[in-house]
Amino acid sequence: MNIDKIAEAIEKDAGQKIEGLKESLAEMEQGKTERTYTEEQLLIRNARTSTGLSQKDFAVLIHTPVATLRDWEQGRYPSSGAVNCLMHLIINEPSVIHELVAA
Repeated sequence: MNIDKIAEAIEKDAGQKIEGLKESLAEMEQGKTERTYTEEQLLIRNARTSTGLSQKDFAVLIHTPVATLRDWEQGRYPSSGAVNCLMHLIINEPSVIHELVAA
């Protein structure tokens, strides 16, 4: 597979340069197709799913835009230390959810 030629054709078709395209094609060629997750992504997702809430409802609960929560869960943006601390608290002390709802 000629990664340079394929990347060139894809970018020509897209009409723009695509950052990381050659690296992604090289990973695909090597058979690396699985996703990887950071500890923070897993922490946030685990905290939310432990509450049984949707992304929308959980975002309301922690006073955060749902788009921000999605970005954290999908690894587009890192969460802050304060957010991570809150997630640990939600996982380790589930009763704190009732206090957040009451506030």
